[in-house]
Amino acid sequence: MSGTPTVYDVAERSGVSIATVSRVYRNPDSVRAATRERVLAAARELGYVPSGNARGLASRSTGVLGLCFPDYADPDTADIEDDDAAMLYSDQIIRGMERAARRHGYALLIAASLEGGPESLVAKVAGRVDGFAVLARTVPTEELEVISRRQPVVMLAGPRADPSLDHLDHVEVANEDGQYELTRHLLDDHGLRRLAYVGVDDTSPDVEARFRGFRRACTEAGVDTGAKPALRMPMMTQAEGARAADLLCEASGERPEAFVFANDQMAVGALQALERRGVRVPDEVVVTGFDGIPLSRIVRPSLTTVRQPMVRLGEAAAELLIRRLGEESSAEPVSLVLPVNLARRASCGCGDAGAGTFGAV
Repeated sequence: MSGTPTVYDVAERSGVSIATVSRVYRNPDSVRAATRERVLAAARELGYVPSGNARGLASRSTGVLGLCFPDYADPDTADIEDDDAAMLYSDQIIRGMERAARRHGYALLIAASLEGGPESLVAKVAGRVDGFAVLARTVPTEELEVISRRQPVVMLAGPRADPSLDHLDHVEVANEDGQYELTRHLLDDHGLRRLAYVGVDDTSPDVEARFRGFRRACTEAGVDTGAKPALRMPMMTQAEGARAADLLCEASGERPEAFVFANDQMAVGALQALERRGVRVPDEVVVTGFDGIPLSRIVRPSLTTVRQPMVRLGEAAAELLIRRLGEESSAEPVSLVLPVNLARRASCGCGDAGAGTFGAV
């Protein structure tokens, strides 16, 4: 085989018809798992990427950027009438990426469903776009390696833990530094000592970095919090935050003085659960989050949190892709770390006391 691999090459290598190859990418659930894996393995070996529309085939340009981002919608925000207040982490990143893409004359195609597996997520955008951004650890490394041979890929969030992905551009925020400063604020300024960190079951690199910042601050202050979070919840939603608050309140022994949540959505759910229980925040327990979603400002009490530049994160990803499209593919990979800032608000007892910025680009 010479030149760019085609659907015919994949069909021949995997021993199926071209129609079956097409179904694997367009409707993966319609193909038996063993056959689907055989086709995807052949595509990986050949470096095949499903082609987009005729315009893309002819010009090698679609005028579209892609974003692979799992749908982390929180059903508890559905009743919020203010659209801006209901915007979550992923919504803000999408807004930023759309804004930057539009400035440069590009449209944005979003693949936000994990139905059919992560390979299906990639298949929905690869070949239909000029380049795409993907949330770290969402798509298998081998899939990203194949795609990145043909088009630029930017990794969003989390460290580039896999050395085989060091050639990809990458943008994240100063997660560890932000959580470190928030935890120091609780320890040094409020004199708290019994802190409980609430994380998530999966291996989110951002959440793990935040926990490292939490532990570092506690260790420096001589506070033993253990090697693992107090709780790991299955999802980072308001409902799980409420459940975490109930579990911490009902646990034997002294209740923690502060519930330190890995994101704002869980922290907001905890505030609601504590109100139902008649537990006063911050008089009886402090609650903090991370992200700085709009909802964190309007809940009562307003939420102390680490604000990350979510819109800027999306903008930076689009700008990196556009820059890469105009450069030689051999250019050195870019790695950006965007700064965060601490918002000291009523849920820790500060009111709206201002902010400090941590981390450097």
